[in-house]
Amino acid sequence: MPHITCVILAAGKGTRMKSDLPKVMHHLAGQPLIDHVLAKTQMLGIEDVITIVGHGRDMVIEHIADRSDIVVQEEQLGTGHALKQAVPKLKDNSCVLVLSGDQPLLSLNTLTSLLKQHQSSGAAATVLTAVMEDPYGYGRIIKKDGVFQGIVEEKDASPEQKEIKEINTGTYCFQGRELKMALQLIKPQNAQGEYYLTDVFDVLLNSGQKIEIVCTKDKTEALGINNRCQLAEAEEIIYDQIRKYWMMEGVTIINPSSVIIDARVKIGKDVIIHPFTIIKGTTTIAEHSIIGPGTFLENCTCLQGCHIEYSVAKEAIIGEDCLIGPYAYLRPGTVLAKGVKVGDFVEIKNSRIGEGSKIPHLSYIGDSELGKKVNIGAGTITCNYDGKQKHRTVIGDNAFVGSNTNFVAPVEIGKNSVIGAGSTITKDVPDNSLAVERSPQKIINNWLKAKDN
Repeated sequence: MPHITCVILAAGKGTRMKSDLPKVMHHLAGQPLIDHVLAKTQMLGIEDVITIVGHGRDMVIEHIADRSDIVVQEEQLGTGHALKQAVPKLKDNSCVLVLSGDQPLLSLNTLTSLLKQHQSSGAAATVLTAVMEDPYGYGRIIKKDGVFQGIVEEKDASPEQKEIKEINTGTYCFQGRELKMALQLIKPQNAQGEYYLTDVFDVLLNSGQKIEIVCTKDKTEALGINNRCQLAEAEEIIYDQIRKYWMMEGVTIINPSSVIIDARVKIGKDVIIHPFTIIKGTTTIAEHSIIGPGTFLENCTCLQGCHIEYSVAKEAIIGEDCLIGPYAYLRPGTVLAKGVKVGDFVEIKNSRIGEGSKIPHLSYIGDSELGKKVNIGAGTITCNYDGKQKHRTVIGDNAFVGSNTNFVAPVEIGKNSVIGAGSTITKDVPDNSLAVERSPQKIINNWLKAKDN
């Protein structure tokens, strides 16, 4: 197999996005657009990847520098000019795959077919096309007796040519030598003074070279992202693809259109996902878990058999058979061992909760470590911040904490200890002890009568 170089065009500003963010850095299904394109090159096994950057280059370079060689287009003078910047890095005997950084929906199957057709045909170039019901705005593919004759842009097309449904997707394969030759001959023959990459095909045809066509089976793959509406359209398509993929892998999704699952999420078989659930980032969910309804997970690890409903969790580890919610909030650094119960209106932050422990209601646990089978009464708070620093609370195995307890950290509660309800604990409590901190109850008889007098 010949050497393959992939060149990704990612220098454009994306004016129609109306954003300070470079177009290829806008997110789709939890990843920047450029990540979806780079992922395809990795799946194709292409190691030689060059990305052309321009507008917002510093942000793009920082994000992709470990996955791609970088070439800077100082002035954005069109796609042909962009590809020209990569010429010094292209090998004559290489197959050059040209992708757009704002075209994230191309499938692995389509790109594989494009490469195979190009390599087997011996053509100087192969154009990926699609058939659109409404081709407005796209370059039309001109053919004669099924043979490629050129690409005509919308603004230059005659009324007859505008009726053509087959369009140019902007994805191509080239023989390296022929591409380098043709790029040196194209000129900016337009009012914008831009070098159009499509002019390369006229040069190749005029020199007697053969150009092949591969048409996509799914026209949605050709969708490019030029504005927020197209971004939303692409996101709807990719989320539908993701949901269908996981359902075919043994995941039950109830009311699928109400569920959002990002591209990097991993889900085990026999997981059930209820409506209005959003699963983001690098979240992993193990077998036999039940997620939702109304749940948001981001960058979480959910182990086997956990059950989470109407809750939010970010960068948390949720152990086997944990029961979370409703209305719990697990913040970054939360680690729950097997069989932990976190109930309604409980917030946990940067804390480890031991196996079988329960925090059923209305509590805040922050910067803490709870042992096994600890029971936390309703309204318990760890007072972890003194105005300058955060401090830890440690509660030993089998401790029982009464309702409305305040732990003023740093403080350590021993194993098998009991804390009386309503206590504010400021000192360490030894193992096997009872701690009660409470003012004596006062009763004033006939209070209303005395008050009235």
